[in-house]
Amino acid sequence: MMRLEKYQGLGNDFLILLDDEGTRPVDEATARALCDRHLGVGADGVIRATRADVATGAHAAMKLRNADGSPAETSGNGLRCLARALVDAHWCAGPEVAVLTDAGLRRLRILGDEISVEMGPAKVVGGNGEGTLVDMGNPHLVIVVDDPATVDLLALGRRHPDLNVEIIAPTFVPHSLAMRVHERGVGETLACGSGVCAAAAAAYDLGLVGERVVVYQPGGAAVVELSDDGVTLTGPALHVATIEAYVA
Repeated sequence: MMRLEKYQGLGNDFLILLDDEGTRPVDEATARALCDRHLGVGADGVIRATRADVATGAHAAMKLRNADGSPAETSGNGLRCLARALVDAHWCAGPEVAVLTDAGLRRLRILGDEISVEMGPAKVVGGNGEGTLVDMGNPHLVIVVDDPATVDLLALGRRHPDLNVEIIAPTFVPHSLAMRVHERGVGETLACGSGVCAAAAAAYDLGLVGERVVVYQPGGAAVVELSDDGVTLTGPALHVATIEAYVA
């Protein structure tokens, strides 16, 4: 039996295992089974949190697996969900939370219903002939289109299986974007935290937005702030359920 907490950030949902003793690793097959929306619990990913070494300055270390079981370096929405879970479970008091990810240390601040996370630098790598490549600690391809609703996003995702693919368009509201995302190892999701950061960075590089950007996704809006110090993402994270799952 495995006790899991389910959280969601703008519809991007995660199963969180708070592994206090550090004895319950989550392998590829387990993550895939848990995330199956018909035969399992259902989620976009599984996050395993363990106690971090004090020297790291983190309250917890995070390992993330996508719905297909593949490992992922980081997730903006996943980080916000984990921060909420850590405070709810009294692993830390908040409002400041620090999490060690495979992309480095990430600091978060709980602001009532909203959580801000310092996502690190957005590195605009350049174009690939189809869009803008952005490194957020995980790889993104951002493509500007006329209308994201009309694009065959599944085909784009299949064409770029090693990338998270965002399709964006400026809206009638200044410094805002409409976005859909195909996440590597998951498929199309309602929202993607690192994806909105990559989208904002690419749009800023193209001169489409300023340093503060509202990104509208099917799951809701997130706010991205760009600076020389890095990218800050702000959005909600909510508890959905406590689950006891049978794991082979």
